[in-house]
Amino acid sequence: MIKLQLPISEAAIRELKIGDEVLISGLMVTARDAAHKYIHEEWPDWLNPIMENSMIYHCGPVVKKHDDGSWSFVAAGPTTSIREEPYEASVMEHYKVRAVIGKGGMGAQTLAGLAKSGGVYLHAIGGLAASLAKSVVSVKNVYMLEELGVPEAFWHIEVKDFPAVVTMDSHGGSLHTTIKAKSDEVAKKLIFG
Repeated sequence: MIKLQLPISEAAIRELKIGDEVLISGLMVTARDAAHKYIHEEWPDWLNPIMENSMIYHCGPVVKKHDDGSWSFVAAGPTTSIREEPYEASVMEHYKVRAVIGKGGMGAQTLAGLAKSGGVYLHAIGGLAASLAKSVVSVKNVYMLEELGVPEAFWHIEVKDFPAVVTMDSHGGSLHTTIKAKSDEVAKKLIFG
């Protein structure tokens, strides 16, 4: 396992290769569909300090608000990332985001953006929402909660040893593409002999 501490440099991210298993600690932000649409339409400056040299987690958390006004994550599973394909490369470049975490991978536009900006795509395991929530040690802030709602708001969180796998890297590598090609080859053999 490779330990990654946020904030992280472009140089450190460019050392990562597909297949690397990582444990992430530090501050990151959640952002899903409505958040990405908002970013792409507004490009707000207030996101700069929470995104630069950090990571975006495609996650719509289940949260609990405590009597003292603080929040905690009850469930923090990844959401399907391909929905952010129209936005992600430009968001990463604009805000100097070093990684995106989600499930299912992303497309050619994002892969090209990772190479250009120095980023990686990290796959988090779906179905482990409660376990992944244990890696979220604190909620630092929540932005646009009223406007976007709980799953779509920007949650600024601190994580410790959050597990993920590099499945797209800054060198053009994509496990998603490689595995699909191998699967297609096996399927052809099974069907046509």
